[in-house]
Amino acid sequence: MPDNAAAAPAKRIEFEDPHAGLDNLQEAEVTRVRSLRGPWRWALVVATAATILLCINQQFSLRFFVDYTQLNTEYFYLLIALMLPFTFLIFPGTERAPLKRIPWYDLALAVATFAASIWLMLNVRKAAQYGWESDGAPRNVIIAGLVMWAMLMEALRRTGGWSLLLSVLPFTVYPLFAEAGWLGPFRGSQLTLDQATAYHVLSGESLLGIPIQAFADTVIGFLVFGTALMMTGAGKFFINLAFALCGTFRGGAAKVCIFASGLLGMMSGSIVSNVLTAGTMTIPVMKKSGFRASYAGAIEACASTGAVLAPPVMGATAFVIAQFLNISYAEVAIAAIVPATLYYIGLFMQVDSYAARHGLKGIPRAELPRVMDTIRDGWYYVFVIALLIVMLLYFKRESHAPFYATALLLVLNQIFSRDTRWTFATIGKFLEVNGRTFVELVGILAGCGLLIGAFSMTGVVSSLANDLLTLAGDNAFLLLVMCAFTSLILGLGLTTTACYIFLAILVAPALEKLGLNRMAVHMFIFYWGMLSSITPPVAIASFAAAGIAGSPALKTGWESMWVGSIIYFIPFFFVLNPALVMQGDSPYLAGLGLMALAACGTLFICGGIQGYQAFVGDLRGAGALEWPLRVLLVIGGFVLATPGGGINPLSQVQVTLLGLAILTPTVVVALMLVRRQALVPNQLRAP
Repeated sequence: MPDNAAAAPAKRIEFEDPHAGLDNLQEAEVTRVRSLRGPWRWALVVATAATILLCINQQFSLRFFVDYTQLNTEYFYLLIALMLPFTFLIFPGTERAPLKRIPWYDLALAVATFAASIWLMLNVRKAAQYGWESDGAPRNVIIAGLVMWAMLMEALRRTGGWSLLLSVLPFTVYPLFAEAGWLGPFRGSQLTLDQATAYHVLSGESLLGIPIQAFADTVIGFLVFGTALMMTGAGKFFINLAFALCGTFRGGAAKVCIFASGLLGMMSGSIVSNVLTAGTMTIPVMKKSGFRASYAGAIEACASTGAVLAPPVMGATAFVIAQFLNISYAEVAIAAIVPATLYYIGLFMQVDSYAARHGLKGIPRAELPRVMDTIRDGWYYVFVIALLIVMLLYFKRESHAPFYATALLLVLNQIFSRDTRWTFATIGKFLEVNGRTFVELVGILAGCGLLIGAFSMTGVVSSLANDLLTLAGDNAFLLLVMCAFTSLILGLGLTTTACYIFLAILVAPALEKLGLNRMAVHMFIFYWGMLSSITPPVAIASFAAAGIAGSPALKTGWESMWVGSIIYFIPFFFVLNPALVMQGDSPYLAGLGLMALAACGTLFICGGIQGYQAFVGDLRGAGALEWPLRVLLVIGGFVLATPGGGINPLSQVQVTLLGLAILTPTVVVALMLVRRQALVPNQLRAP
């Protein structure tokens, strides 16, 4: 009987679809929402279908409106009219508001929002013709604008919380008192209430500005593609593929988590929803493999955070960056390749060193999905994503690419899938999930657009940039540190997108005046703005992972900072040398060389952080010198990874030689101490 039991085949790990039952892909990570039922659900479904069709009509110039050419501003207002009213139906106004029914006041707010949007849409063509955005708008347009302004602020509060509202509201009303003496260097041109209202709701620089343009032009298509991937079972495929490829490695469960979360992130573009989907699969397996609960949660939080930085499909902020810089989204995606690669290399090295130090092995092959079986079942997901990448990078059709990819995915899914074929009920669910995501993003992006309008109409941005330069003494390093600290602080209360918009307006112009590369500057702001998701006291990704892992939230947050520490350095690297974001002369060759140096430096940084250096061994064998050696490894690795030239007074050769000068004796001493510790008294190597 024992022999038979021993001969019994190992039970393979079975994974369910991580997206089964997930209703929403949220940007602001608000969890208390209403589930619309009955006529209200169908109203959302119809409005979402209309939104997608309007986007297709606009991007492909199909002329749904016969004998009528729709202006972009009319198109934007129509999208707002379709989506923004649902903010008040889906997101309750207070903690005590009912979730099973819609109160009359929420209905009233929805009706007021819809009416104001339609009225402004009907007048925006006349506004462009007669210059109403500057002055002279009729009273009824001003009233509709004031209603829209108030509704946008309430939508911000409901989708992003009080912190987002209190951060945005003062700036939106700033033009009304911009000449006040107490503002000091922040003084600008003051406007009347009517002038400010008209500019906010009628110009192309505020409500109808960069954020809503990004949503209408590109975000809708990529969200549709992501939801289609999710609802055709791609999540299960990516999880199985990650386990099949990485599961047997040292610390395999954690490496699977990193790989899988990076793949799953392309579907949501949301950090917390990624944690809640991938984490339910990966965290229990990591704990079973020997990782302590808080560390398992930290790995998932860091891996999910990196997913929104990784192309080809990134979070909504990446599309806003493209609009700010007036470039294609494909250029932003290309710029993100090396930083994202370095980040995930750093995570892999962290996990490998941790697993080696604690003797954590991989998962037996017999318990894992087979690679070929996994690819055979889901090959068309890879094919569709490859098509998307080709259309983005080669054909430069970023507005069209996600719709073509979605159509192909649905056709292939209906042909080759037996478990996830769509029915009419699936289509309804697909539209509902998309609708809830659209509603939340419109609530955030439209409200944040008023920030841009406020600074645009007062003309304060250029003077503020000069003031920041004076304050920093034209020192690029000091200004970058100030920007990083400000990004981190703002990120504690704002969504990544809102934080980016703030700093793109206030700080980016000053950094650009110092001669820093524009793409590198905006990527720097983007990276530092989202670091709050793993940085206490907010650390919302870490706290979500802690809930799954059953570990203390704050402890998981500090562990996340430790594990994801490399991401705090990477933004400085690509500002020092823009080749890391594929900018400059011969960026690809230079970028690869710098990435190789940064990866080598990261190897030593991770070894110092975790206490296990590759090719040396467990640094506990160094005895009393363990911590001095670990500190020197981190310092030397950081120096080696740092690009030279540019604003760095040292050349690349000098930086590299300095890094090697620190690391070489450190590694030699560590190797001697670890090897000596491993010897038994008779001078023979311990087995």
